Amino acid sequence: MAWDYIPFEDSGTTGGLRMTVVSGVPSPWGEAAKGIFHLKELDWSAVRLDPTNKELVERFGGASAPAVVYAQEPPRSGWKDILLLAERLVPNPSLLPPDPEDRDLAFCLAHELCGEGGLGWSRRLWLTHLGLKEEGGFSKSVAQYLAQKYGYSEQASVAARTRVVEILANFAERLASQRAKGSDYLFDCGVTALDIYAATFAALIQPLPDEVCAMRASTRAAFSDVDDETLETAGELLAHRDLMYERWLEGALRL
Repeated sequence: MAWDYIPFEDSGTTGGLRMTVVSGVPSPWGEAAKGIFHLKELDWSAVRLDPTNKELVERFGGASAPAVVYAQEPPRSGWKDILLLAERLVPNPSLLPPDPEDRDLAFCLAHELCGEGGLGWSRRLWLTHLGLKEEGGFSKSVAQYLAQKYGYSEQASVAARTRVVEILANFAERLASQRAKGSDYLFDCGVTALDIYAATFAALIQPLPDEVCAMRASTRAAFSDVDDETLETAGELLAHRDLMYERWLEGALRL
């Protein structure tokens, strides 16, 4: 798998697989897409997201990253759509369980990490709350921007913190159950996209070390702002994250 940055001006003519990324920030949605492309050994090109560039936003179908364009097909920005595109482009190895019921469950569990109200959404909302209160989390300017995007209210943010702990506990229970059956992964069939999502979204609880994922000091400080209960509940997920980066994902991330 090879990728490099290309200028926006080339993104409409290069062809192949192109994806917008937030440069310098380990967005779990973007890192998950990179991980999927890595396991599929897909070559792709990265375009730095610039929400003020109306032509770029129109070409990639939105002002958020990741957004993917393949050849001349319509843009895709949802985590599920990006995964299914990768599955179509490289069917083997599949990153979805072969059993239909397990496949449905994989999508449901992935939504708990990637979807609205999931781990990523809820953790960002809580860090936004801390930033607006100037009690840690995101910087106030970032928090003010995200507050509009995530429907901020103080009540919703307190509920989001509870939701984070609930999701972490559910994944800890599943990982422990799988380990008791002799599996290191979230499904018996082996590594799936759900394992990739679990690994990349764990960075919102505790970022990877700097030698693996160098990032802005302010971003690291925000992602590291976690209370003892949340960190303790995340133990299983963080151990699984370390295993995934050791065995399957790139050991030195490029942002």
